[in-house]
Amino acid sequence: MQPPREHGRPLAIGLLLLALAVAYGAGLHWWWTAPMLSMGDQIEQLRQQDLQLRMTIAQKPAIEKRLAEVQKVEAANPGFLSEASVELAQADLTQRIESEIAAVSPDHGACSIVQRTPTPWAGAPERYQRVVVQVRLLCGMSQLSALLHAFEGGRPELFVDNLNIISQHSYIGENDATDTSQPLNVSFDLYGYLRPGSAHAP
Repeated sequence: MQPPREHGRPLAIGLLLLALAVAYGAGLHWWWTAPMLSMGDQIEQLRQQDLQLRMTIAQKPAIEKRLAEVQKVEAANPGFLSEASVELAQADLTQRIESEIAAVSPDHGACSIVQRTPTPWAGAPERYQRVVVQVRLLCGMSQLSALLHAFEGGRPELFVDNLNIISQHSYIGENDATDTSQPLNVSFDLYGYLRPGSAHAP
């Protein structure tokens, strides 16, 4: 017995549509539609990148103005060493050491320089160029305290690192008090930072 014609035609149409869907999924979608969709995503990404670049370019004058303001502030900052090169700054640090020692011990009897050596900075790169002088002194405790305070509390800003203090004597008096009449053997690194834009400065 054959199915009625009114039922056979929709079935044939359904099978045809199913065959077309399978053919599209197996062929046309992967060969044509999927690449086109991927290309559309790439075009959208490029548009977004272009928009961001245009916005950045539009902000360039404001960024340059702000950078110039920051550089002007840094140039006027009294915390930086004012010399134009590392060598000149090291020479100035050496003179600063001598003048500060003369201030805490005018006759150099209580505090005197044993050695001062300009030393290249060999540590990790920093934002600003570090200028270092290695110092060795024979100095009394009170004079040393005043000296370190003068270094770290003045301008330009100086820093003390690798501080080593060795007592010359460990004599104990009658009242169990350590003999402080002998100077201390002191060594440290004194350093500051070169002003941005100076020779050898980043």
